[in-house]
Amino acid sequence: MPEISEADIRELTRRLVAEVPPGDVDQFTFRGEQFDRGLALVQFPEGLGGLGLESRRLQTVVDEELRAVGVPYHDLSINPIGIGMGAPVVLTYASDEQKKRLLRPMYTGEEIWCQLFSEPGAGSDVAGLSTRAVRDGDEWIVNGQKVWTTLAHVSRWGMLVARTDPEQPKHKGMTYFLLDMEAEGVEVRPLHQITGEAEFNEVFFDDVRIPHDRVFGEVGGGWSAAVTTLMNERVALGGGVPRKGTGPIGDLVRLWKERKDSLDAATMPVARDRVTELWCRAEALRLTNWRARDGSKSGNPGPEGSVGKLMSAEMNQQIYETCMDLLGPEALVYEAGYERKRPDGLRGPGLHIRYSFLRARANTIEGGTSEVMRNILGERVLGLPGDVRVDKGVAWSEVPRN
Repeated sequence: MPEISEADIRELTRRLVAEVPPGDVDQFTFRGEQFDRGLALVQFPEGLGGLGLESRRLQTVVDEELRAVGVPYHDLSINPIGIGMGAPVVLTYASDEQKKRLLRPMYTGEEIWCQLFSEPGAGSDVAGLSTRAVRDGDEWIVNGQKVWTTLAHVSRWGMLVARTDPEQPKHKGMTYFLLDMEAEGVEVRPLHQITGEAEFNEVFFDDVRIPHDRVFGEVGGGWSAAVTTLMNERVALGGGVPRKGTGPIGDLVRLWKERKDSLDAATMPVARDRVTELWCRAEALRLTNWRARDGSKSGNPGPEGSVGKLMSAEMNQQIYETCMDLLGPEALVYEAGYERKRPDGLRGPGLHIRYSFLRARANTIEGGTSEVMRNILGERVLGLPGDVRVDKGVAWSEVPRN
């Protein structure tokens, strides 16, 4: 197709808003129309939510136009696992029929997705997982347990990695499945967090049957598909390009303006320096992510996505720690109370400071711990020697486990 310019993208987006006024239709209708016009994921093929562009850079133009007119729908609040991680996996490994079936309701939010990787004995070392899948004709029978599964309680589909050949080394004996979360034998149990919410879950599988045509990639090749998911997860968690001064740093700046005049003479310069430093770091990260996105092609990202994930996770915690210091004794009171509840989805921007402080504690764990991110960057980006791995080349069944 002819090269599409930024002006063309703006015109297409403005036409969408004019012809499908977001204030007159629901989320599913508007985002469905956005998908059909190729403005959902511009780097995806035509007919699958995109315009077939080589780079996803111009997606920021679509997002900017929609924000300017107050369109409230944001990918990471509607279907973070699906759009951020599931869509690239579907595009890479699913059949043409599956792509047409899965991508549109994923983008509109009609079908929420979750990621079924971590287990009680396989967190940072995902390849050590023990959930088993055994072939039975045209189906696979799955038994085992996953944990820390975000939004499993509202999900229609799950991206599941299970062990299909325990006699292979751990990275070679896994297979990647698309799991119907409503299938018989799937049980979801909430895990309540320090926020009082239970967006994370335990998921148990008791003789769950999965059709063979829902294997993504090759049998035994699940690690490659899992890496595709994880790389996109880190880009989704750490690689966003918000408007200047928005997001967590915006919360800090607003609170600083409210509280600075109440600080004593000794505290004021120290607090001002902390706020200034964090603002500079936040802007540097935003521009770094912008540059990375500008250069990103339509394929799957590399290990560089771990940079944004690592830095944003740790910086978010530092930002909200500074916010709590500015609040002083008020920070000790969680004004929303401590209602234990199951959220309908991830909570979006504009949350009160105390909730954000508590929720940010998970940032350096979810999507890969900061320690894992540093190992990835050291080994795969900087070329440093890897850690000693005593289980390398050893059959999974022979590796000692607790």
